Amino acid sequence: MAILLNRRELILRSAGAVGGVSIAPYAAFAAAGEEFDPTAGRDLVFDEVFAMIDPAIWHAGPKATTYDTGFYGRSAFARIQGEEGFQPYAIVDDPDTANGKALQISAKYIGRKMNVPKYYGNDLPEFQWISGNLQTAKSDGTILQGWRDGYFEARMWFPAHPLSFPAFWLMNGRSILYPKTSIEIDVVEHKGFELDLYGTYLHEWGEPGLHHESTGVPTGTDITQGYFRYGVLIDRDTCSPFFERKRITDPKTGAPMIWKIGRSDELDELNDVFWPLITLALRSDVPFPDPLQDEDRETAMRVDYFRVYR
Repeated sequence: MAILLNRRELILRSAGAVGGVSIAPYAAFAAAGEEFDPTAGRDLVFDEVFAMIDPAIWHAGPKATTYDTGFYGRSAFARIQGEEGFQPYAIVDDPDTANGKALQISAKYIGRKMNVPKYYGNDLPEFQWISGNLQTAKSDGTILQGWRDGYFEARMWFPAHPLSFPAFWLMNGRSILYPKTSIEIDVVEHKGFELDLYGTYLHEWGEPGLHHESTGVPTGTDITQGYFRYGVLIDRDTCSPFFERKRITDPKTGAPMIWKIGRSDELDELNDVFWPLITLALRSDVPFPDPLQDEDRETAMRVDYFRVYR
């Protein structure tokens, strides 16, 4: 199935502050970051090129958590066998990837009553979508793959769509069984109607130590038209986001954007690690298309690889 790349109106091109989120000019972080390679001096310790979806590494379905059902947005995240007769997970041929294969995660509008376990939207017409989420953890607290620090990178191709919300993000292991506090690093969150912009965030949820950082990243190019590299460098008590291996800079100062992880000592004391999630969600905070166009009833994202350098 081809990736649906229907273009949408570009709603933002200027740099500045938008909705309380700072916007880092692409030219600034490209110039500041081009001499710093986040992989330099590090070994490639994990290289997932998605020749298959290995169940020893990847678990499919709702976000691994005991805090709630693990669903969010307008779609239900399918288990590995699919839901409602739709299979959102596939390994497809793609000549633009490292090994000629790509992970494809799709979303489809079912448009009828569904029976997805614990999903709150089964009876709500606008929420009757199936999409997918792969992660290296399970809701019983099992961490299939995780790392305390390093450079984490995924090469991804996002769709243009009025509701799509693909993401590559990290959570700490302890957050699954002890969700009173958690650490969430959103390497990239993309709204399908913003063609050359995405968001990156650090969230330390709960008290004590509630803490948030965020920035928007104008890319200077349409990221719904091909693969791009999205990364984050975690160096014990800091994290720093990257686009195309160029460090994002502070839009006010031009300095490298490096965020303090306030719970770093706690991570070390508990021997905790970060585990990745690769998600295609659908936003619930924007109006539902009226009418929903035929070409928007199904969409997809692709992932070339996920890598960790330490």
